[in-house]
Amino acid sequence: MGSTDGYTVGFQHSPQIKTLKLFDESPYNSKTENPGSRANLEDQCEQVSLASKCESGISGIDNGQDTHMFKNGLIRVHEEDKMYGIIKNKSVSSLSSCGLHTEVEAIHKKDYSGVMCQAKLQSFCTYARAMEQNFRGGANMKYAWYGASKNELNNILLHGFGHSMNIGVYGGGICLSPADYPIGSFQSSVADEDGLRHLLVCHVLLGRTEIVQPNSGQSNPSSEKFDSGVDNLACPKKYVVWSTRVNTHILPEYIVSFRSSSGLEGYQRISHPLRRPSSNFIPFPALIKALSKFLPPDAVKTMAKHYGDHKEKKMTRLKLIQRLRNIAGDKLLFVVIKSYMDKV
Repeated sequence: MGSTDGYTVGFQHSPQIKTLKLFDESPYNSKTENPGSRANLEDQCEQVSLASKCESGISGIDNGQDTHMFKNGLIRVHEEDKMYGIIKNKSVSSLSSCGLHTEVEAIHKKDYSGVMCQAKLQSFCTYARAMEQNFRGGANMKYAWYGASKNELNNILLHGFGHSMNIGVYGGGICLSPADYPIGSFQSSVADEDGLRHLLVCHVLLGRTEIVQPNSGQSNPSSEKFDSGVDNLACPKKYVVWSTRVNTHILPEYIVSFRSSSGLEGYQRISHPLRRPSSNFIPFPALIKALSKFLPPDAVKTMAKHYGDHKEKKMTRLKLIQRLRNIAGDKLLFVVIKSYMDKV
């Protein structure tokens, strides 16, 4: 690898991605028209009236709060719970089909029993009812994933979405991924100090959708006929909820904590075969500085701490590289390294 104070990474080709359905059952115990069939969660949710959900609220699984991973307002979902098995099995299998080997460490459910939380829930349900009565075609409520750092997810659970979150090629809104495509949000997650990545499972009110082009600069619906955006009408992999509606049209429900035995390079080999940079060396300080332009401050702080531990002989170079790959992901690392080498 050359120098003992630099970073190198290689990429290989892999088979085509195969995506799977995330959920097969509804948490609300609704009945399907064909009892023998196994329906998608989205279909079963449509069979539960919005009114019944709002009247009952989204309550906790039990009365014992377990918040060692996150701040107050979450209740741990136990392994014997029906939804734990559904989320675990389908999310892990879907990520595995994309080349990511993950294990679910824990699942927590947002507690909406407090007065302010009930107000947020009722606001979401009010918009859902209004959209159901709208001539455009209904609320089009879906489950979706949202990935970010643990600190950002804490802030969302406590205060709601901020307008500056998840800024990317769809900078005018919050970008989520469909229930059957968790990899889309897994790429946006950031490994915490324990190596865990965290994803929100949210209810989303999409209403009538329109195609939004990347880097278009669009920040609102193109007309009153539409409510939200997608990257593809037939088979969307991105839902775009405009920044003015993120706290009325998105309702966080679960947070899933994953431990990955492999970085994002497996997925990148499948979806975007990449060339190896012409040189295999970049100093760690230069790498961290370049990554700081793309990653949240807490992720950069964690990388700097790992590098400090490496310099003090508390962490091996190989371990440091593994940590950086877990935090940044190989696609971003490749782009940063290539850009650095082009300048050099």
